Amino acid sequence: MLHNTLLGALGTPEIAVILVVVLLLFGGKKIPELMSGLGKGIREFNNGKDGVEDPAEKSEGTNSNQPK
Repeated sequence: MLHNTLLGALGTPEIAVILVVVLLLFGGKKIPELMSGLGKGIREFNNGKDGVEDPAEKSEGTNSNQPK
């Protein structure tokens, strides 16, 4: 059986051409911003998937103004 996937069909020259085209389209200054946004999105997705809650949401449930 021949399993021909997208990444398996791409060699080093093809990946280099894709990177050059991306660099030309977005420019050198925009790429770090795009990667930063992508990283934040992946981090938020993984936190949501793992059930990690935001610390601000946890503090809303406790009321520190109650008398002791």
